[in-house]
Amino acid sequence: MNVVQVIGIEDLPIIKKGDNIAELVCKATERQGIHIQDKDIFVITHVIVSRAEGRVVNLDEVAPSEFARNIAEHSDKDPALVEVVLRESKSIRRMGNGKLITETKHGFVCANSGVDKSNVPGERNVALLPQDSDRSAEGIRQVIRTLTGCEVAVVISDTHGRPLRKGEINVAIGVAGIEALRDRKGENDLFGYVLRVKQTAIADELASAAELVIGQANEGVPAAIIRGYNYPRSENAKATDLVRPKEEDLFL
Repeated sequence: MNVVQVIGIEDLPIIKKGDNIAELVCKATERQGIHIQDKDIFVITHVIVSRAEGRVVNLDEVAPSEFARNIAEHSDKDPALVEVVLRESKSIRRMGNGKLITETKHGFVCANSGVDKSNVPGERNVALLPQDSDRSAEGIRQVIRTLTGCEVAVVISDTHGRPLRKGEINVAIGVAGIEALRDRKGENDLFGYVLRVKQTAIADELASAAELVIGQANEGVPAAIIRGYNYPRSENAKATDLVRPKEEDLFL
């Protein structure tokens, strides 16, 4: 019987700039009596990675452009926040009903360029996405491997909405040691049919599974271990492998 566990990593301190997340995660698991194992998958919310990397902006220190002020007026948003969103974006995809959907410099399409106020200390502080979430994930993975001797994978997650579906889910914006997509083409289904179009977004599914114990409010659990899933390993996968090319996107 295949059993997959999702284990919340508790008792992590409030992460601040310069903190070593991998070391803190390993110490927290020890306090919980969790022994890190080969093929454990660490899912870590981007906001603590961003805080550790100093990717936090005080909106009081931001001078909004005229363009940002115009958008803010029509979307009922803080002009300084809009300015930060624009700085983090490659393009604006949609605007309306107070929503601002952008394509980030990384290539992700999401609300407000991923700029986040949740779980960021300071009334006027917001967290940006890591500059390179895949590199951040790889750095965390390497330190965990050095400290424990175990081969693990790391997924950095963020909360995104979805076209045609209510509610938000967690998705992968950084991966290390694991394929983001599992190509199932050529496999047989239960009745012998050969799958011709089948790719599983395993990094997104793992990120969403972890959110069930991570939460978004005051739980204080910004990371989790997923254990028991036999994932395809990779040394060169990227989270942007999950992004649908524009020419294939029917929702544009």
